[in-house]
Amino acid sequence: MTGDRSLQKKNAGYKAAEFVEDGMILGLGTGSTAKYAIERVGDRIDEEGLEVQGIPTSIETRKRAERAGIELVELDKADKIDLTIDGADEVDPQMDLIKGGGGALLREKIIAYNSDQYIVIVDPSKMVDVLGESFDLPVEILSLWQDCISEQVEKLGCKTTLRKKEDGIYKTDNDNNIIDCDFGTIDDPKWLSRELNSIPGVIENGLFLDIADKIIIGNEKGFREIG
Repeated sequence: MTGDRSLQKKNAGYKAAEFVEDGMILGLGTGSTAKYAIERVGDRIDEEGLEVQGIPTSIETRKRAERAGIELVELDKADKIDLTIDGADEVDPQMDLIKGGGGALLREKIIAYNSDQYIVIVDPSKMVDVLGESFDLPVEILSLWQDCISEQVEKLGCKTTLRKKEDGIYKTDNDNNIIDCDFGTIDDPKWLSRELNSIPGVIENGLFLDIADKIIIGNEKGFREIG
């Protein structure tokens, strides 16, 4: 039973926004679930006079945060990131993630790596037994010589598909390409992450390992937490 997916995402996002405290610098994730957390932080700014700053992980998130009234700051200008709230495409029982469906995986991983606390918000459909079970692994690559890079990635045991959009090849906010890699279930994500990032031309991969502090899974009645 899938249920009301929008309500599930909203409940997860709104719960995560409760962890935001006055004076925090926030990492602001990208995607359909993270937008609810941003929305609720904006509400709290209006209702409580909450004072926070945000570091967006994408151009889309920057626009959304500006509409919510969140003051923005660049990572290089911030002393630290107190808390990041972001979504995921898959979450396994070890709280490891696949991310990148929204195309912001490089910036998301940089922000996550530099955060004191990293909260992941999802609906129940994103919970899997093994990573790769229901979602191909996004890998951001240099657009130059993309075919050669993709061939090297495929030697690791996958089929790659260059991500496209209606008017051509999809470009990240960093002006790179994304290949979506069908590895099937990923038995050793740490090994795979190392191997992918060792290939020249691979910028970053969508495996987010040993980084999540808490998972909030929204449901139609509220939420449950892991971690």
